Amino acid sequence: MRALARWAACLAFLGAPCTVFAGAQAYEPLAASVQAALSKAVSDHAPRTSAFKSKLDEVEWLTAMSRRLDKRIRDHGSRIAFLKSVHYEASRAGLDPQLVLGLIQVESGFKKYAVSSAGARGLMQVMPFWLKLIGAKNDNLFDMRKNIRYGCTILRHYLDLEKGDLYRALGRYNGSLGKPEYPRAVEAVWKNQWRYDGKLA
Repeated sequence: MRALARWAACLAFLGAPCTVFAGAQAYEPLAASVQAALSKAVSDHAPRTSAFKSKLDEVEWLTAMSRRLDKRIRDHGSRIAFLKSVHYEASRAGLDPQLVLGLIQVESGFKKYAVSSAGARGLMQVMPFWLKLIGAKNDNLFDMRKNIRYGCTILRHYLDLEKGDLYRALGRYNGSLGKPEYPRAVEAVWKNQWRYDGKLA
């Protein structure tokens, strides 16, 4: 309960300094078919196309999210590039982009070069073993787009593994399956900081 109280206090506003729950996904052998599907998902080089329904939807979403993120990523161009990548990769993986923003806030505090004590890297705190398991050994997990793609692919995998149970999927993502603090922290940030009803606030 103390951890949740601490999170409630630091969620008062987006720029508040918060302790992050750095990730440590656990290595688990994958069936060959699953490994092939995940490998294809992270290595797909098809031309990027917007996942927004219209240009207006894109402008409104980017405007709303950018306002909430400006204290974390000061440079406007970098902030918009980051948000476009999150929206595209989350949508591509069948995830809510706002959920992914919440996960990134909890995992790394939007720090591109974050490294956890367990060795997880980047914005979405991806463990390096995934490179050998589903990627390429020279993939750079500190590259913004690559990190977000790996992270979204891994979260989608855990959601499928847990038959849509987000609580358990988040626990697997963080390497804390069965413990409530991390899933609750992500859910709180997702719903309190990144809620979006399709309109500008």
